[in-house]
Amino acid sequence: MHVNGKDLAVEVEGEGPAVLLVHGLGGTSNFYQVQADALAASHRVVRVDSAGAGRSPVADGITVESHADDLAEVLDALGIESAAVVGHSMGTLVVRALAARHPSKVTALALLGAVREPAEAGRQAQRDRAAVLRDKGTAAVAPGVVANALSETTRRDKPEVAAFVRELVMRQDPEGYARNCEALAAATDPGPVDPALPLLLITGDDDKVGPPDASRELADAHGSAVVEVLPGVGHWTALEAAGPVTDHLLKFL
Repeated sequence: MHVNGKDLAVEVEGEGPAVLLVHGLGGTSNFYQVQADALAASHRVVRVDSAGAGRSPVADGITVESHADDLAEVLDALGIESAAVVGHSMGTLVVRALAARHPSKVTALALLGAVREPAEAGRQAQRDRAAVLRDKGTAAVAPGVVANALSETTRRDKPEVAAFVRELVMRQDPEGYARNCEALAAATDPGPVDPALPLLLITGDDDKVGPPDASRELADAHGSAVVEVLPGVGHWTALEAAGPVTDHLLKFL
């Protein structure tokens, strides 16, 4: 699909109320395969590979806000007036920006492994990762993602999840991944979620990237959000706890 001067890979399946699934840094729409299969029985499920990620080619001017505006245009192109929106990791900043910039497009928000605006050390880490990607490619960063973002429980008991996360990272275009790292390095807080907007937050108790405290802060600011903290789960929430995440989303939606 061509939107905002970019070519984006978009998948649509199912019929019913629309649900938009937004992946995070290093991910693709396949991050949500289990959830998409379940939701498509009762919803129209839309998945997008963000600019520079997965099957969507590299583009100029990639930011959290540009991703949000791209999603709004995708919904328009599909004739979808509004949707429940699910975001993961960096995608939680994107979908919060979507709700802030295009409030009529969003009927509910679910945030998986919600992340804060990066501190300066985190911004520099993303800029450093972008430099490594350009110099040495995805193979140089994949082991660190697997080691640091998955829980010890997942790495021990679900090696197939670790293998899939490695594959997701390894298949990224290095320049596209680098530009998305730089977009995260430049990200600012999108502001509080509208208290009138239904909000679900799911994270793992071993998530070091989007720790439970970050979700609880958003929930406290919102006032009536639901927070689910999953035991033995790290940052790749929908993969590490595919069944529980699917169940929570179905209940919420």
